[in-house]
Amino acid sequence: MYRTNYCEIDLNAIRNNVHVMKKYAQSPHFLAVVKANAYGHGAVPVAKAALEAGADWLAVAIPEEGIELRNAGICAPVLVLGGTEPEAAEAVVCAGLTQVVFDRRMIDAFSQAGCRLGREAEVQLGLDTGMCRIGVRSPEEAAELTAYIDKLPGIRLTGCFTHMATADEPDPAGTEKQIACFRKYCDAIDAVHTEPIIHHAANTASIFRWPELHADMVRGGIALYGYPPVPGITGLEPALKWVTKAVLVKTIQPGEQVSYGGLFTAMRPTRVMTVPVGYADGYSRALSCKGHVLVRGQHAPILGRVCMDQIMVDVTDIPEAQTGDEVVLIGRQGNACITADDIARTIDTISYEVLCSPSARVPRIYINE
Repeated sequence: MYRTNYCEIDLNAIRNNVHVMKKYAQSPHFLAVVKANAYGHGAVPVAKAALEAGADWLAVAIPEEGIELRNAGICAPVLVLGGTEPEAAEAVVCAGLTQVVFDRRMIDAFSQAGCRLGREAEVQLGLDTGMCRIGVRSPEEAAELTAYIDKLPGIRLTGCFTHMATADEPDPAGTEKQIACFRKYCDAIDAVHTEPIIHHAANTASIFRWPELHADMVRGGIALYGYPPVPGITGLEPALKWVTKAVLVKTIQPGEQVSYGGLFTAMRPTRVMTVPVGYADGYSRALSCKGHVLVRGQHAPILGRVCMDQIMVDVTDIPEAQTGDEVVLIGRQGNACITADDIARTIDTISYEVLCSPSARVPRIYINE
């Protein structure tokens, strides 16, 4: 590895965060959400660490993510949370993944794939109780599709689930409405399907705030990576630290401008540090003239626009700063810290997007494997 620009992932933090969530969970099963390359942390190492810490299930968004886990030797149950085209059914069944379904087209495809392969396709019924994303739209439709699955060969219903839209919001009204809907859906399904299945609805915020939703399984997402979705949660540890090194420190004179468009003009002799990271690495261009990095335990503001591969920062007030110094983009350095939440507030987004941002050319290095 030639680039001194990498994300360090602490797998002990992942294990710790599973333990924290499981202390809150009032359900027999815990699912770790490792979609989107484990929110940018690396799906396979994170999945293994979560399973070591007591996770029973894993969840991904698309079949390819689940197949990656299987190719790495992970045998735990894996739920595909997103809708899948019928053409993918055989690959999903072959990999032993559990697929969400919500219409007859998908159900037929998985039944046929199971018959062709001589093994049952395991599916869970998606329920739309208020997210308006995917899922059946009424208890009657849920019962109808459950009965339809039960009479087909090569397919087996193993669960049903919904997703909470506002469990992290102060106003409880939306979640209370969804809870009532979820119970009606479950009652309708259980009236038709007499074999035990897993019912689950609790996303990360619900783990901490809504024990009524814990049912048979809870799903841990953002908190798995150390970021609480609601205030007042203690004990979580951010797992990702994004680090690089300064490639140059120089002094510019009053009147000189920095980066594209000359958005920053020096008003005094200014020590400028060049850092080898840019928007091609996933460091948002929206941080231009707004963001900070850490140098020698102090905040150094970004000067001018973020470039594709480099940024410039002001180290005038850090006189000891020099070429080769460690620069922290996300994480702790000394007593100072920049979190994904800090960056999210600066550019008006959420920590989820910030964590998913480091691109494929930023290596992930794992500690405490």
